[in-house]
Amino acid sequence: MASSFSAPVASFGMQSAKDNSVLSLDGALAPRIAVLIPCYNEAQAIGQVVADFLSALPTATVYVYDNNSTDGTREIAQTAGAVVRIETLQGKGNVVRRMFADIEAEVYVLVDGDGTYDAASASKMVDMLLANSLDVVNAARVPVTDEAFRPGHVFGNHLLTGTVALIFGSRTRDMLSGYRAFSRRFVKSFPALATGFETETELTVHALELRLPIAEIQTPYRDRPRGSTSKLRTFRDGFRILRTILLLVKEERPLQFFSITAVLLVVIGLALGLPVVSEFLRTGLVPRLPTAVLATGSMILAFVSFVAGLILDTVTLARREIKRLHYLGLQGPTFRERRRVP
Repeated sequence: MASSFSAPVASFGMQSAKDNSVLSLDGALAPRIAVLIPCYNEAQAIGQVVADFLSALPTATVYVYDNNSTDGTREIAQTAGAVVRIETLQGKGNVVRRMFADIEAEVYVLVDGDGTYDAASASKMVDMLLANSLDVVNAARVPVTDEAFRPGHVFGNHLLTGTVALIFGSRTRDMLSGYRAFSRRFVKSFPALATGFETETELTVHALELRLPIAEIQTPYRDRPRGSTSKLRTFRDGFRILRTILLLVKEERPLQFFSITAVLLVVIGLALGLPVVSEFLRTGLVPRLPTAVLATGSMILAFVSFVAGLILDTVTLARREIKRLHYLGLQGPTFRERRRVP
């Protein structure tokens, strides 16, 4: 799903990429950059995508992870100069998890292999990440063709991005973008539990929950090359992403989640129980015993739900502290403090 954003992206106090371009540094100082491209039947576009990123980031290694393609994607990518590997578990989330586990680098650029993203923006993203010690630089998509976005994707992206912003914080305008740059400490601290297209949601929430330094730039977004087809299904994948958001709220905001559940149960209990109590006060009888039992059960469940939220909130805090400590134990993208190796 996608959306366009006409408002200018904040500069975040970043210095110009030209002042500290990784492309201008010699091999002794240049960081290891890995371009990660998950692919499934992208023969129409993958050759050009690999060539464009090799041109935009000459010092980078381009990795194409093929996800059971049957159209010659692997052969085309290898011919174009990519390192090709295979992940047999179907789904983008499975591929991202494998790439993050396998590859060692200081900067990771994750991009789809469908030819819709602008490779020229990669150097700016990498420079911004290194110069400012960021963990994530997100590429917010700006369509340059009328066919780049379908109406359902525009609505879905607004809805899902807005939902995440409301719950976890508003620090990105395009949560579902498939084009991002990451630091090593982000990649190696990211649990990667998603299996499909909901991995973008998981990436965003991980950064927001740990309050990592992130930034966003705008990048041109084109329609797919003629002859290629999108693997995204508007309603199916939209519901999967929405389900992922709900699960992440339960896991990362358990007190709020179970408090809302408790409130709903209290409302049900009061709606069922007040007429019974009123009749008892008036007549001294409880003629609707099943309703009284149901109302009592609803109130008990409300109390249990609230207590569960309190307990799980403490557990979640401990988990967040552990994740934060693991994150802090990894080398950050402090490129300007690197020194020549004798």
